Amino acid sequence: MQLGPVEYLILGFPGNKFSGEIVPELAKLIDSGTVRILDATFVTKDQDGNVGVVEYDVVEELAAFAGLEGEIGGILSDEDIAYAAESLEPNSSAALLIWEDTWAAPFAEAVRKADGVILEGARIPRELIESAMEALEAALA
Repeated sequence: MQLGPVEYLILGFPGNKFSGEIVPELAKLIDSGTVRILDATFVTKDQDGNVGVVEYDVVEELAAFAGLEGEIGGILSDEDIAYAAESLEPNSSAALLIWEDTWAAPFAEAVRKADGVILEGARIPRELIESAMEALEAALA
């Protein structure tokens, strides 16, 4: 079985302002075969700093997640939830997502067949890329 790179993402929602607007875009990624959801959960921190896990089928704003196609469950641990909760301010929430980058599965398989290994990899924050691109444009002008 080909397996693409697997990523985790913690999306924060200050003030618990989750509108569900990300769900249609996430559904497009799933439907196009770009990603495959492996696990997802929602964490909240109340005003007093108490942490809880929220079931997406219980909260109206999260109900749209129930319709997403995926193999949700079993990968995220209590330690993962605690890690995500550490960065949450009181009265905020987070969505924890684990997905496979299915678009990269053929490349990942080719790397494995070539006995290649990933030595390092990271996402570059948008702000750093924008700044670098602006500096490049200014230098070329």
